[in-house]
Amino acid sequence: MSYASTNDMQKRFGQQDLVLLTEREDSDPEQINMPILEQALTDASAEINGYLAGRYSLPLTIVPTVLTRLCCDIARYFLGTDNAPEHITERYQNAIKFLVAVGKGTLSLGVDELGANAQTDDTAVMQSAGSVFARGKSKGFI
Repeated sequence: MSYASTNDMQKRFGQQDLVLLTEREDSDPEQINMPILEQALTDASAEINGYLAGRYSLPLTIVPTVLTRLCCDIARYFLGTDNAPEHITERYQNAIKFLVAVGKGTLSLGVDELGANAQTDDTAVMQSAGSVFARGKSKGFI
């Protein structure tokens, strides 16, 4: 199971960029080479799973949006590692740092260890330090 789809990649990086990144000698230079793109997404998802496996039951039943973004960033890096621009390399390194932190438990994906949404108490709680202005405290101003 991949955390992102080819459609997610197209939305994030655009058709033209993906055509250039997936172009091979035997492929149509005007079309995205879908098998190459799908393999990059599969590889990126496998790398993500390596970091999540110690804390979460895989596959996750609900894919957090952050994993879709990270999967796209990692797959984009895998597609152009030979000549990846600095900002792409930086996004990959940031994705790995995030995944390491999730693996250590210092960051959370917002799902429980079974991969479902974490249960929250969706009630608002308001607290106040008390009234600042009151008739007894105003000394003749009110």
